[in-house]
Amino acid sequence: MFAHRFSLFALLCYASMATQSMAADNELTAEEKAAGWQLLFNGKDTTGWKCNNDKPIATKVEDGALAPYKSGGYIIVYEKPFGDFILKCDAKMGDPQCNSGVFFRVGDLKRPVDTGMEMQVLAGKGAGMHDFGAIYDLVPPTKNNAKQDDWNQIEIKAVGPLVTVKVNGEEVSKINCDDYPEKGKRTDGSKHKFPMAIKDAPRTGYLGFQDHNHKAWFKNVKLLELKDGAK
Repeated sequence: MFAHRFSLFALLCYASMATQSMAADNELTAEEKAAGWQLLFNGKDTTGWKCNNDKPIATKVEDGALAPYKSGGYIIVYEKPFGDFILKCDAKMGDPQCNSGVFFRVGDLKRPVDTGMEMQVLAGKGAGMHDFGAIYDLVPPTKNNAKQDDWNQIEIKAVGPLVTVKVNGEEVSKINCDDYPEKGKRTDGSKHKFPMAIKDAPRTGYLGFQDHNHKAWFKNVKLLELKDGAK
C-alpha cells in the first residue's frame, strides 16, 4: 500500500512539474521568463506590430494568431529591430498553394526583399532554395520537415554571420554569411536575388511575416536576445 501511494504521489509531482514547464498559446513558461525570453505577440491584438510601410495592420488576429494576408503591407513587422537572437514561432499554412515567410534582419523596411533574410514558408514537399525551411534563395533545406495541415514549430538562430533554422525540432538549414563575399553570388558562383554580397547584409534589423497572397497564421512568437556573441 505504501509503495502504491508513493508511486501515485511521484506521478502527481511529475505531472505538476510538467504542467509548470508548459505554457498556453502566446504565453511564456516560467523557464523562458527566467532565461530572458520576450513574448512579441500577445495573442489578442496587433500591439507592437505594424506593416512595413508604416500603416496599421488591416487584418484582425484570428484564433490567437497573426494573419498577414491582406494586412496592407508586404510584411507585418515587430516594432523593434534585433541583432543576435533566437526566434521561435509556430506557423500554419492556409491552402495547398500557400506562400509566406519569416523575415528577419530587415535593414530597410521599404525594401524588405533586398535587405532582409527570409525563412521560406511554402506548401508542398520540395526541398529546394524556395521551399519550406530554406533560407530563401541562398540555402535549401536538407529535408522538407513541414506539416502541411498543422502547426509547424520554427526556430531561427542568428549570431553574427551564422544563421540556423530548425523546423519541428530538427535543424534543416544553415548559413555562414561570411562565406558569401561576392556581390550577387552564392558560394558556387550561381546568382542570387540580393543586390549585395551576403557577407555585407544587415546583421541588425526587423523581423516579421510575409503576405504573399495566401493565408498563413503565426503564433507563439518568442525571442531571446543574445548579447556579446552568446551561443
